[in-house]
Amino acid sequence: MKSNDLESQPSSTRHPGIDHLLTSESLKSLAHPLRVRIYDELSAYGPLTASGLAERLGESSGATSYHLRQLERAGLVREDETRGKGRERWWERRPGSIAIPDARTLAPGSAERLAVKLVEDEWFRSREQNFREFTAEGEYVFGPEWLDVATSDTINLRLTPEQLHGLVTDIDAVLMRYIDAYKRTPSPGSRPVQIHVNAFPLVRGEATGEPPSKEQP
Repeated sequence: MKSNDLESQPSSTRHPGIDHLLTSESLKSLAHPLRVRIYDELSAYGPLTASGLAERLGESSGATSYHLRQLERAGLVREDETRGKGRERWWERRPGSIAIPDARTLAPGSAERLAVKLVEDEWFRSREQNFREFTAEGEYVFGPEWLDVATSDTINLRLTPEQLHGLVTDIDAVLMRYIDAYKRTPSPGSRPVQIHVNAFPLVRGEATGEPPSKEQP
């Protein structure tokens, strides 16, 4: 895959002009538990060597080296040539936000749909693990300047699809402002921060009924 292939892919409908929708080939290349973990690690913490990834993920450097090469062929990671000495190779994820296809558009039981499910499951597992690590170990790692501002909120509302879309659009606008300001130019003293925003209808909920009409006198 050429270096600009990812950027040339169509945008997702969720974030037009921002996310790059993975091709079937790239999706299948990513759809391996260790490859998703490697990709997530590079996304969250920046460039790392195969041995550094192996230590962080509890894997062998041979395994991480192999899967890094597969991700490189798929155009998802690349060598960071500004780092390393001698034969040491540093790897980074390619710039740009990625999106996976909507599973509803894929045939049930197809390789692509199974790949989407695997990648989604690994992403959810990674998010939960990161949050659990923070709640279990955060007070021993961070000072009050971090602990006092970190947050996890649960808010319950009753919204129509249009109202939920408006909420998500407003959240996206705020996130994009911070992405534009700090994604490529982090401030001194900054640390990797992960933001989870889940906004979805509850499966076991029921729709609000129409209010009773007032009887005419």
